[in-house]
Amino acid sequence: MCRLRLKVKDGGSKMETKQFKRVLFGGDYNPEQWPKEVWYHDMQLLTKADINEATINVFSWAQLQPSEEKYNFSTLDDIINLLTENHFQIILATSTGAVPAWMAKRYPEVERTDFQGRQHRFGGRHNACPNSPIFRMYGRRLASKLAERYGQLENVICWHISNEYGGQCYCDNCAKMFRVWLKRHYSSLDKVNEAWNTHFWGHTFYDWDEIFPPNELGDAIGVDNSTIAGLSIDYRRFMSDSMLQNYVDERDAIRKFDSKTPITTNLMGTFKDLDYFKWAKEMDLVSWDNYPAYNTPYSFTAMSHDLMRGLKNGAPFMLMEQTPSQQNWQPFNSLKRPGQMRAMSYQAMAHGADTIQYFQLRQSRGATEKFHGAVISHADTDNTRVFKETASLGKELTALGTETLGGRTPAKVAIIFDWDNYWALEYASGPNVLLKYVDQVHRYYAAFYRQNIAIDMIPTDLSAKQMSKYDLVVAPVLYMVKPGVAEQLTKYVNDGGNFITTFMSGIVDEHDNVYIGGYPGPLRELMGVWVEEFDALPAEKNYQIKFNDQTTSRCNLICDIIHPEGAETLATYDKGEFYQDTPVITQNNIGAGSAIYVGTQLGDEGLDHLVKDLINRFGWEHYKTPAGIEITRRVNDGPTLYYLVNNTDETATIEWPVSGVDLLSGQEVAEGKMHVAAFDVKIVRKR
Repeated sequence: MCRLRLKVKDGGSKMETKQFKRVLFGGDYNPEQWPKEVWYHDMQLLTKADINEATINVFSWAQLQPSEEKYNFSTLDDIINLLTENHFQIILATSTGAVPAWMAKRYPEVERTDFQGRQHRFGGRHNACPNSPIFRMYGRRLASKLAERYGQLENVICWHISNEYGGQCYCDNCAKMFRVWLKRHYSSLDKVNEAWNTHFWGHTFYDWDEIFPPNELGDAIGVDNSTIAGLSIDYRRFMSDSMLQNYVDERDAIRKFDSKTPITTNLMGTFKDLDYFKWAKEMDLVSWDNYPAYNTPYSFTAMSHDLMRGLKNGAPFMLMEQTPSQQNWQPFNSLKRPGQMRAMSYQAMAHGADTIQYFQLRQSRGATEKFHGAVISHADTDNTRVFKETASLGKELTALGTETLGGRTPAKVAIIFDWDNYWALEYASGPNVLLKYVDQVHRYYAAFYRQNIAIDMIPTDLSAKQMSKYDLVVAPVLYMVKPGVAEQLTKYVNDGGNFITTFMSGIVDEHDNVYIGGYPGPLRELMGVWVEEFDALPAEKNYQIKFNDQTTSRCNLICDIIHPEGAETLATYDKGEFYQDTPVITQNNIGAGSAIYVGTQLGDEGLDHLVKDLINRFGWEHYKTPAGIEITRRVNDGPTLYYLVNNTDETATIEWPVSGVDLLSGQEVAEGKMHVAAFDVKIVRKR
């Protein structure tokens, strides 16, 4: 019998525009790992820290379902009752991120088979084959029971399906389902053979059952290389789709009992395994886990936030996880310095977050995450630096109220991020082992970040009309150009847009087959260049380029040998190689717009020169700040909010662009010179 003593939601199925009525401040909470007397102590401490939310039930499947036939919700009932009595809002997870031991024992086929072809035994997490009928059935069933029992509770404000989806499976069942996926996408083996160019190395298939997953027992050449890249790319697409189907299974099971509460799962920034743009279409809102290393560039963290915001066309996202201080799983798990956690939290908000959440609220006493930081540490007291900083932030967020919620970021520049490109480029056997997709995207993002220019991260499938709101679209290493993309980019430029792409662009189609007729393939006419060859430079090699205004820059990694076909030259190779004095950066003016081609990896000084030229051309709003200090804007129905975040432990003086009131301090802020303390933050409502 249900033991819950809680209010239920109002009727109706329409989801609110603003998903939450306040800034959620909380995070993962695992009271099932502790005796009940600890729970009551936790409530006192967490309330003292102005924590208002708890994400629960993330890894509780084994406790909720101790055997195949039996379910037991008594402990979860008690947890929910206690949280409700203490006025916590709840994000309720479905617990399906790790299967219980009884399932692995009774149905060993549920366990994944790894890249080496070894079927795993019970252990770890994300340990289930996504195509296991048993796993899918029991996952749906558990989600249904949870939604039926708790879905109408007033303070269950969001569903959290599984946890950090990822990993690959190469079992026989996945092989079978992969063939089904291929039949649906290609309809015939002849089309598969054509798409994968299987006459290479005698790989022609005459029966569907001849096709196997590309692991080490088959066509893989290491983790990031493959005999038949088209096969490996399609398998990544299939795996991403398979796990997405797991998500959809549970989402739809919840919807049978709860038509109103938003549903999400926590993503992981530039994580390689899953096509997040495709996933976001099935999610009510985006949430993600932010765990930068001690040396992660501030610009990379900002880019990851912007990517998560871009998944839902600029809608605010949830910062589902961060650590209050120390992580446990990186090579060097440094403490966050005093004030740094606050600055990182507001950096997320500055780039679109409407929640600030942690992993975790109480530090585990055992197992692999016992040294991962928490609001309540092993010391079990409020007398710690981390607790005091958390409580101070909680009071600030409570005082902010709702003013920051729902704000969007106005941007005139967009950068394309595409998982198909990610996979394809890094499966390519050549030209340079140092060429990494995310690195190239980040280099361009960082150049705009250094000028505090707002960026939207967008997919490749936008129409020219959808891109028309941007002055500039940038597509670093657009290696794979899928059907229709070149046509929409060309129309965008003809209609007045501006486009930048780089070396290793326009090389292959959606199956990883090279476009014949010269690089950059379907972008050749748009860019107005023919790339005859590309030279790969080892790490120790640097050349120099010279812009038309005689400004110079380092270049490395790849050097294209370019023949202009209508494009004008903006920069040439300076000296040192046989392609000296030939074009390296070009601009093709077509219609009302322009297309710039960058045929090498520019040093930061070269990228800065390019961006500053664009600023002068378009008159973009930008702010010059010292490294690590950023200024962003979010616009809501009310006045524009300007965010200042010093991500560093150094003080500085900046030129502040607007007058207004700092929502955090209540003080008036004037335009002009401003002293910025280490890890300082301001949210200024423009007057």
